[in-house]
Amino acid sequence: MPKRYFLLLTLFVAFVAIIVFSRKKEVDLSTLKPQIGKISSSSEWINTQNVIDEMERQLKRNPPNSIEIKLKLVQAYIQQGRVTGEHSYYDALAYTLVNEVLEDDAKNFEALCCKATLQASAHQFPEALQTSNKGIKMNPHNSYIYGIKCDALVELGKYDSAIATADKMISIRPDIRSYARISYLREIVGDYPGAIDAMQLALQAGYPGLEQTEWVRVYLGHLYEITGKTNQAEMHYNQALMNRNFYAPALAGLARIEKSKKNYVIAIEHYKKAIELMEDYSFHRELALLYRLTNETEKSKNEFQLALDLLLKHKHPTLEENGIGHNIDRELALVYSSMNENEKALNSAFAEYKSRPENIDVNEVLAWCFFKISDYKNAQAYILNALSTKSKNAELWYKAGLIFKANNYEELGNKYLTIALKTNPLLDTSGFKSKTKTNNIVLR
Repeated sequence: MPKRYFLLLTLFVAFVAIIVFSRKKEVDLSTLKPQIGKISSSSEWINTQNVIDEMERQLKRNPPNSIEIKLKLVQAYIQQGRVTGEHSYYDALAYTLVNEVLEDDAKNFEALCCKATLQASAHQFPEALQTSNKGIKMNPHNSYIYGIKCDALVELGKYDSAIATADKMISIRPDIRSYARISYLREIVGDYPGAIDAMQLALQAGYPGLEQTEWVRVYLGHLYEITGKTNQAEMHYNQALMNRNFYAPALAGLARIEKSKKNYVIAIEHYKKAIELMEDYSFHRELALLYRLTNETEKSKNEFQLALDLLLKHKHPTLEENGIGHNIDRELALVYSSMNENEKALNSAFAEYKSRPENIDVNEVLAWCFFKISDYKNAQAYILNALSTKSKNAELWYKAGLIFKANNYEELGNKYLTIALKTNPLLDTSGFKSKTKTNNIVLR
């Protein structure tokens, strides 16, 4: 072969190698965490991977258009966090980008919407309220930003303001998001028929198979479940799985139904499948409780520890270099309480109460923590707070009944217990007994 052709061939091979390796480097830099099992070959995952990888490549190539691309990536990361449960990872990626956008353009409305969403996801509710109010001042005719404000108000226990905000949201745009929020607020004030009606409207407004739609379908199933209508609940959970083959919340719903029927082995399998698909501390906590019922002590301990590990992985200081800090004290209190680690449970619940004293769910957890250490007077004070919206949640009413009876209000306690079991005849009461009699706990 003549030298000049050999040289040209060598240069061509080198040029191709540079292209191949540079492309390989771009792929390797993909921020997406790999999926495992059947979901890794699903068309949705493959499409998501291709779209996000392409947007990340565009971001590297097109600095002048970076704001638009960054915001698209932020929204994709937020959705990926919802789908996978990997909030601490994807929220951190999104938070970094959205802050970069706001540094360049402090009045970018879309970026403010994204930031408020991330703050709400991280349970930074005062910050989410502040950011959403800033967005509303800029664009008072956008439905989405009212939704984030509504969520923040609910979590802060400002229920009247949340109702007014939801009314404003639905007046702008009656859609899956606004109907779902109306449903949740009706549930909070004890209107289960109204909550179911609104969630059915939300479901009708969605497109079957999309994650948001199937979330609504599962929550509708949940409303049927907690009112004792398990056949309707099971139907909705199964439908969600037909529309979205690998939907972990639907599997968790079926697990709860099987647990209520005392089909513990089947329930365990459902939770194990759900855990393979999505990171969620509650799946591990519920699985731990099931293993306790089947006397598998070591497995129960392992699952409780995994639940704690997942929560603590999310908990890091706000605005830390590697992302947005998540406030998870209420969730920690639930796990510690289930483990009968009552001192830790009470301290976590009290820490959450200090930041959200008007939220009924926080008051319920704190009341139960006091009940478990036989501090019945404090338990009653906080359970009364939890009942302040006239919620008819059967679990809340059952706990209230036990607390009232412990305070020698026998007739009132029996009334609450009776109504709780009438509302949901299959209510799981296996974890509602206090075994610990320790009173010398110091709040930190």
